[in-house]
Amino acid sequence: MVDLQSQYKLIEKEIDDAVKEVISNASFINGPQVKTFCTRLADYLNIARVIPCGNGTDAIRLALQALNIQPGDEVIVPAFTYIAAAEMVASLGITPVLVDVDPDTFNINVDLLERAITRRTKAIIAVHLFGQACDMEPLMKLAAKYKVKIIEDNAQSLGADYTFSDDTVKKAGAIGHVATTSFFPTKPLGCYGDGGAVMTADTDLAEQIRLLANHGQSTKYHHKIIGCNSRLDTLQAAILNVKMNYMDEFTRARQKVALYYDRFLSPVSAIKIPAKSLFSTHVYHQYTIQVQNGKRDALQLYLKENGIPAIVYYPMAVHEQEGYRWVARISGDLAIASRLSKEVLSLPIHSEMTDITMEWIVGRIDQFFKANNN
Repeated sequence: MVDLQSQYKLIEKEIDDAVKEVISNASFINGPQVKTFCTRLADYLNIARVIPCGNGTDAIRLALQALNIQPGDEVIVPAFTYIAAAEMVASLGITPVLVDVDPDTFNINVDLLERAITRRTKAIIAVHLFGQACDMEPLMKLAAKYKVKIIEDNAQSLGADYTFSDDTVKKAGAIGHVATTSFFPTKPLGCYGDGGAVMTADTDLAEQIRLLANHGQSTKYHHKIIGCNSRLDTLQAAILNVKMNYMDEFTRARQKVALYYDRFLSPVSAIKIPAKSLFSTHVYHQYTIQVQNGKRDALQLYLKENGIPAIVYYPMAVHEQEGYRWVARISGDLAIASRLSKEVLSLPIHSEMTDITMEWIVGRIDQFFKANNN
């Protein structure tokens, strides 16, 4: 799905030099590269504060805790997404309220949000899924109307641009009250291990997040609140500093692959190619098609037999997961989320894909549907 080895070879010397510098200085925890990276990411997103942490899931938990959302409160999350958002909500004793998604972009359906809001609603987690942003402008207006907070989960769409109705452009992750991201190796900006960050323009909120992520201490051995230990180590920050130099270049390469897929897969009647919204660019963390007529699993198996690792993100909607059936509140019938889990299939997409590889993939897909009369 992602060729991390080829990407490493492209920037091998810079990565190796960055890692050696950390090792030679033995500054493995909170070394200067961590601060440098956070400053660079803040500048890139045009946001005041970036607080590093251990991973993207920790980032969501830190955001929820910093907003002082309490057990018994409610937080709205999309029904079709990775489990991390609902997981962190439920683990804090907060009720996840599941709302259906848009059938084209896979992001939370803003038109369905208002009916899900109650007096207990304290936040909405807007997951920017697969590479493009949710429709943030109406979402922020809704948040202001009901006095709820917006948490952007930007793990999959770092680098995407959102355009407002007045033509103002902001980066995904720099619009809500607080945002989170992951630096898992396959993400748009990935390190070589685990890592994450929380972003906000609110200085007080940023300070609270820093405290929470660092054992609740403002100075060593002086603990103002109960916190945890969640940090981005210096080696990973050094790697991220190098990869930031290539982030937009890698994005353009994935966009080129997506255009190729669009061109050759759009004529296939049983396939619905990924929709591109009018308000957000797409960085293509995933290229996710919808396979209709019940042929998804057969196509996936056929591709596997031909050496093509297509993956289903996600085979079960959140409300269908055993661990969440009794803790979540469902708003609406979630029919779209359930259908998508049976139809979506993500094809390989990465910045090092060759024309030969792309031709092989679309050729096998075409061959499959011709053989199956579609």
